[in-house]
Amino acid sequence: MSRRARFDALAPWRGRAQFDLPELAPPVVVACSGGADSVALLALASDAGLQPVAVHVDHGLRPEHRDDAELVRAVAADLGATFALVDVAIEVGGNLEARARDARYAALRRARVDAGASVVLLGHTQDDQAETILLNLLRGSAGSGLAGMSYRRDEFVRPLLDMRRAETHAICAALGVRVVHDAMNDDPAFRRVIVRRDVLPLLADVAGRDLVPVLARQADILRDESQFLDELAGAAWPTDTGTSARALRDLHPVLAQRAVRIWLGPPPPSRAEVARVLDVACGVARATELAGGRVVRRAGGQMLVEPR
Repeated sequence: MSRRARFDALAPWRGRAQFDLPELAPPVVVACSGGADSVALLALASDAGLQPVAVHVDHGLRPEHRDDAELVRAVAADLGATFALVDVAIEVGGNLEARARDARYAALRRARVDAGASVVLLGHTQDDQAETILLNLLRGSAGSGLAGMSYRRDEFVRPLLDMRRAETHAICAALGVRVVHDAMNDDPAFRRVIVRRDVLPLLADVAGRDLVPVLARQADILRDESQFLDELAGAAWPTDTGTSARALRDLHPVLAQRAVRIWLGPPPPSRAEVARVLDVACGVARATELAGGRVVRRAGGQMLVEPR
C-alpha cells in the first residue's frame, strides 16, 4: 500500500486523537513499542503533520527484542517518520514492570531533547485508563489516583485517551501493517493483565454494560476536582514565597494535606507521612523521616525538607 493510500485509510479516525494542545508543535517524539496502540498513534501523528520521530526503547527483556525494533523502523519508514532506537539496561529483579517503565520514561525524555521535539506522545487508550483506575483502587489511592492518567503531564502527552484499544487495532488493520504482540501482555504474573483479562470483564457482567467509558468519565471528573483543589492548596500555602509552619497549620485539614503532598512531590508521601509532617508544623514533633531518604523538620518557623 502506498503512503498516500495509507493516510487515506485513516479518514474514519481523523480528529479522534487529541492533538489540539497549544504547546504541541512539530516535531514530536512518539514512543513506539511496535504494538497496535503506538503504531496507530504514529500513523495519526504523521497524518496530522506533526513530523513524528518514532523512538523505540529496547529494554532487551524479550528474545525477539531486535525484531521488534526492526518492525518499528520499517513502519516508520512506510509512514514517512524518522526512527530512533534507544537501548536501556534493566536488571532482572523485583518490580520489573515499574523499573522498566522508569527507565523507558527517562530514555524518552532524553530522546525528546535530542530530537528538539516539543513533547513525547504516548499511546495509552481509554482501556488503559480504566485498567489504571482499577489498579490504583487496589493500591488504595486517593482521589488523585482514581483520576487516572492525565492528557498531559510535563512533556508527556496522551492523545488517545478518548479512543478504545479496538480502534487502534482497526487502524493498523486498515493500514495493512504488522504489529508487535508482547507476550508479557498475556502474562498473569502482572496485575494489569489480570485486571484486563478477568476483573474488567467480570465487573462489566455485573454492571450489565461496558465499564471502560464509565470509569474514564469518572476519571475526568475527579481529575478536574483534583486540579481545582491543588490550585486552592497552592494559593493557600504558596511555597515559592516561604514555607511557614504556622500558615500550614492554620489551613483546613483537606487543603493542608494536599499542600504537603504538592510540596513534597515524588515519591508521593503516604497518608501517615503527611500526618507526621503536619505534626511537625503544629509543634507536636520536631522532625520526621520520609520514604526516599528525606527528613522534614521545622526551623525558624519554616518547614524544611532535606536529605536524611
